[in-house]
Amino acid sequence: MANSYKETMNLPQTDFAMRGNLPANEPKRLEKWAEEDIYHRVLEKNKDGKPFVLHDGPPYANGPIHIGHAFNKILKDFVVKSHAQRGYFTPYIPGWDCHGQPIEHMVEKTLGPEKMAATSQPELRKLCRDWATKYVNVQRDGFKRLGVNAEWDKPYLTYLPDFESGNVEIFKEMYLKGSVYRGRKPIHWCKRCHTALAEAEIEYGDEVSPSIFVRFKMDLMPGVFEAAGAEGDAYVLIWTTTPWTLPANTAVSLAPEADYVMVVADGVNMIMARELVEQVAEVAGWEGYRLVANAQGEPVTLKGKQMCGLTYTCPVRQDLKGTIIYGDHVTLDTGTGCVHTAPGHGQDDYLVGIEFDVPLLMPVDDNGCFTDEAGRFAGLDVDAANPVIIEWLREQGTLVAKQEINHSYPHCWRCHEPVIFRATDQWFVSMDKNSLREDALRAISSEVTWIPEWAKNRIGSMVADRPDWCISRQRSWGVPIPVFKCAKCGETVATAETFDAVIELFRTEGADAWFTREPREYLPKNTKCARCGGTELVPEKDILDVWWESGVTHTSVCKHRAAEGLTFPADMYLEGSDQHRGWFQSSLLTSMGAYGVPPYKSVMHCGFTVDEQGRKMSKSLGNGIDPAAVCDKYGADVLRLWVASVDYSQDVSISDGILKQVSDAYRRFRNTFRFLLGNLNDYDDAAMTAVAWDDLEPIDQYMMAKTAALLAEVEASYETYKFNNVYRLTYDFVNDLSAVYMDVTKDRLYSEAPASVRRRAVQTVLMNILEVLVRVLSPILSFTCDEVWEHFPPAVRTRADRACSVQLAGWPKRADFAPALPGEAACAEILGTWEQVLSVREVVTKALEDARTAKAINKSQEAVVRVSVPPSTLAQLEQFDAAVYEELFIVAGVAFEASEDAEEASARVEPASGEKCPRCWNFRELGGNAAHPDVCARCGDALDAIGYSASAE
Repeated sequence: MANSYKETMNLPQTDFAMRGNLPANEPKRLEKWAEEDIYHRVLEKNKDGKPFVLHDGPPYANGPIHIGHAFNKILKDFVVKSHAQRGYFTPYIPGWDCHGQPIEHMVEKTLGPEKMAATSQPELRKLCRDWATKYVNVQRDGFKRLGVNAEWDKPYLTYLPDFESGNVEIFKEMYLKGSVYRGRKPIHWCKRCHTALAEAEIEYGDEVSPSIFVRFKMDLMPGVFEAAGAEGDAYVLIWTTTPWTLPANTAVSLAPEADYVMVVADGVNMIMARELVEQVAEVAGWEGYRLVANAQGEPVTLKGKQMCGLTYTCPVRQDLKGTIIYGDHVTLDTGTGCVHTAPGHGQDDYLVGIEFDVPLLMPVDDNGCFTDEAGRFAGLDVDAANPVIIEWLREQGTLVAKQEINHSYPHCWRCHEPVIFRATDQWFVSMDKNSLREDALRAISSEVTWIPEWAKNRIGSMVADRPDWCISRQRSWGVPIPVFKCAKCGETVATAETFDAVIELFRTEGADAWFTREPREYLPKNTKCARCGGTELVPEKDILDVWWESGVTHTSVCKHRAAEGLTFPADMYLEGSDQHRGWFQSSLLTSMGAYGVPPYKSVMHCGFTVDEQGRKMSKSLGNGIDPAAVCDKYGADVLRLWVASVDYSQDVSISDGILKQVSDAYRRFRNTFRFLLGNLNDYDDAAMTAVAWDDLEPIDQYMMAKTAALLAEVEASYETYKFNNVYRLTYDFVNDLSAVYMDVTKDRLYSEAPASVRRRAVQTVLMNILEVLVRVLSPILSFTCDEVWEHFPPAVRTRADRACSVQLAGWPKRADFAPALPGEAACAEILGTWEQVLSVREVVTKALEDARTAKAINKSQEAVVRVSVPPSTLAQLEQFDAAVYEELFIVAGVAFEASEDAEEASARVEPASGEKCPRCWNFRELGGNAAHPDVCARCGDALDAIGYSASAE
């Protein structure tokens, strides 16, 4: 017939757009959140809740945000919002690291050499502050665009006076305990940046270095070798990959328990480890050699420690005598077992030099050039010196062999050039004075939760092995080391009273005052040198390591801003995995050193962002991903969904191809929300509350139980920070929802009378699903869920107690489901039953697909299915009426039969009898309703209910 019943159907209606147009609409939503002051309203709502403080690690204010920044900040937003949604009080203060060499370097580069030379230190510091402020604003806008909630208008900045004073508070505590000291020892030194570097400021890269074997002439032939017939001079054969350190040589270290022999090659007597003789002979190209032996023909050996105290002539400074010593750092995996030792150029060398009272020479200046102390090599750059020294050794006849090796070598984290080890006067934090290392390891092991747990071992090994922490830097832009030197005798002047005066100075005027005020203007009047009584004091010129500065945020932020709800210790620190050697560690050491407790209760780390091939992102490779470009193309919610989909504890891949896949997943979520909203457009609170549990059909009850199970699993996943599990659980849920429940119940939703109990039952289920999904996904899809919240049915949106944003709606609770759920055991039984039912549906669905392919039917509504199952399965299936399965399979009829031989279900498809209802398209008997004889009885009743007149047909 010509008439269409389309206008009589309950078709979906919603203003929630199919396409989100996120790049255009998300910025508008950010403006709305700002107008509504969502961040503070969430805090006000949860003010009586349990505090949860994620303390923000400060990114460096020196350029726009990159994808690693975005990954980290979005993860933090997941943590904060998921706690806020569950009722925790969650103040989140973002911060920036604003001091340090990179900013100072950029200002120097901008000024140029001439202007830089004419710029005063106070003016230079002002220019650095302006540079940092510029990029704080740039990065703040970038983070806001990602949908991150924070106290954006009151961040912490490391150049602010109150923050700078916090540095002095910690320095005071640790200095007065004796944990901070000034000493001369080798540290990583960048000759290009002209500053000391901490372990956390070192990166490693491959370098090709000369590997040389050199003989040092001993003053005497060891007696055991002389007694065995050795004649002439004796030499100790050393191996080194840093020829430029030979001018600082003062010792040769041996392995204490290794056997050493004398090799005679090319007429020269050379002592080396017996185990390495063949390896050295091959490198040196000795065609023939022998070992000095006793009368029985056995090689004469000496243990390394037996040669301790023997002397030799130093290889470059030939006016000096070196000493043979021993140390456990000497290994026998390469070289000669005789290690050239320059205590001023290496940590192991320094330690063994201290043990044996070996002189420390330092013939290298701040620029990496030799001083006059290096004799003939004075003025040479250490890199340029290598070939010159090697050639000189060759001319002296002491070079035995030379080759090139490729090895991992420390580089500066900023200029990315190789560094040198160089002994200078610096300020250090002692790792072992006052048991700092021991206390830190105890905290790592038993007082802090590490996420993932294996990170405990990583940071533990780093702390166990790290040397004393060099905290001084030779730059201008930073917080000064807050001590003074007596102008008369050079003694350090630092007391509780001077520290307190500096704390007050910095708190009120900022650290700039250190460079513009005279000490007598702010120090107590009776301040004087304890050694000589001098009253003229000179402020320390060095500044604090930026890792110290960021490390004291537990005081400068968490303690100083306690009135805003921050706590010490913080509940969580969350940064990249590299911060186990950086911020996590500097924060731990300063907190343990000052207060004896760790600054955090838990630490979570994330990996690095790499491309699809696992390559680190870089400008040179052209594989970087700009988060701003992602937001402009896909929207921030797609980027947030990507973050949720990956295992953040490992390095994570991102590319345009990956983002396209995530965008497809986003559309699945969006389309699900649209279906839910469209079919709830006429949702009525009063009508729905009248729907009881028993009014629900079995599949409705199943979906209610399934939704409750989802809620419990998602909450557990948020609780354990398994965001990729939240993503997987919800994505699988909406897929199943679409493939089963939404597909199955469309007939009831579209064809039943609007107010029928059967249709209201489905709507009740859909509303429960919507309430759960929109709230649990809000921490991840913040923009979209807020948009969904605005498009809820009118009857819900107009409730007096309705929150203006989903972020204020709170966490869904099992007890809030309507109608009320039965007990957890009953729900578990429902889920178990339906697991079996749905496995049968899969068999039926496959049979229907095969029948359509074979042209036996066009649509499943035209089919009758006969299902054979094992007897035990049949008993379980028969608890539901056939109508349940007709709806579930979307067929005209279902018949089950038991088969004793069947191990699993099977299905046959037959054409259905009856006629196709022109309204609902189901195959049923028509004419059951006299007023509407051309439709099925159900549709006729629906037409009556909506007042559809037969005359209009």
